[in-house]
Amino acid sequence: MKVIVLGTGMIGNTVVAQLAKSHVIDEVIAVDASQERLDRCLAYVNHPKVAAMAAVLGDQQTMTEVLRDADIAIQCLPHFLSLQATKAAIAAGCHLVDLVHTDYLQKRALNEAAKEAGVLVLPGCGVAPGIVNILASRGIDLMDEAEEAVMICGGIPRHPLPPLWYQLVFSMEGLLDMYQKSSLAAENGEVVHIPPFSGFEELTFPEPIGECEAVITDASTVPYTLKHKVKRIYEKTVRYKGHWTKIATLAELGFLSDTPVEVDGVRVSPRSLSAAILRPKMVGATEEDVTVVRVYVNGVKDGHNKRLEWEMIDMYDSGRNITSMARTTGFPAVILAEWIAQGRLPERGILAVEEVVTGERFYRFLDDLAKEGIHISFKETENLASANL
Repeated sequence: MKVIVLGTGMIGNTVVAQLAKSHVIDEVIAVDASQERLDRCLAYVNHPKVAAMAAVLGDQQTMTEVLRDADIAIQCLPHFLSLQATKAAIAAGCHLVDLVHTDYLQKRALNEAAKEAGVLVLPGCGVAPGIVNILASRGIDLMDEAEEAVMICGGIPRHPLPPLWYQLVFSMEGLLDMYQKSSLAAENGEVVHIPPFSGFEELTFPEPIGECEAVITDASTVPYTLKHKVKRIYEKTVRYKGHWTKIATLAELGFLSDTPVEVDGVRVSPRSLSAAILRPKMVGATEEDVTVVRVYVNGVKDGHNKRLEWEMIDMYDSGRNITSMARTTGFPAVILAEWIAQGRLPERGILAVEEVVTGERFYRFLDDLAKEGIHISFKETENLASANL
């Protein structure tokens, strides 16, 4: 069983290392445009069944040729290459586990083509999207009537520093996009767009995290896949207290705008300037990070107003020197790739992860995460707030 990993950044390296340990994977090929990154990946993994291939993955034809002899690919490239990777996987007859959910409707339009090619394409297979989608879907399925599903997630520093109390765990461009664009959610069976910085909420996580805040951000695929199962569903992103207020002020003043302004006769992009200024401010005292997840579903179960809630607090893995964000993003993708290799996922086509990891598979998924030290707690309580409405 041969698996290709597209991209050898922080997440890609973790995926390659995890695949190298798998007893169901025979060969792992790391692919990247940068030989320097490939060399770092090989040195980091240091395993005989891992090899490297340098390729510029800027066009679909090249990507198709790269995937031609592979059984499964895991896509760890930037968002703008995700749709291209999906098309290439179908053309190459290669199953694809994609960390990215972007262009979901365009991907979904390729569903029949993927079926005809005999491949399974799974977009959004990380933590958010990924783990949170699976938890929300399970909570909805357990309810007789699901009123509201809320997915809360954030990658935050273990030792935050002022003024923004945040360290960059993915690309700056991706972060600025999240700050600027409207967010997909679903209400009463319809997909809706919610303005940036909406739904501000203060919340607390167990020590060592403490006080945080969250706003609504993009809910990936679930507004489409779960909109007819729950009256309202949305996602929130967590930061330490004070972060969202400061970023919202910058956005309101135009510092995140793409529209150039003239400064001393030079046309300057406020967004590009802000990125250059903010990047060195988005660091922690160490590289250690924490990933927090809280997913809850409110509704009616067995005639009672209930709240089903899952929570995850995942810390930096000092033993293996792996960030929590890399673990919680990369490990779910590897688990699903292994399931495909083992024949546990016979479905074909384009399917969101919450459409696949259901029923008994849900518990197997949590068990496989737990084996890697990612633990998710669960509690069911009476929802007195709903009862009093």
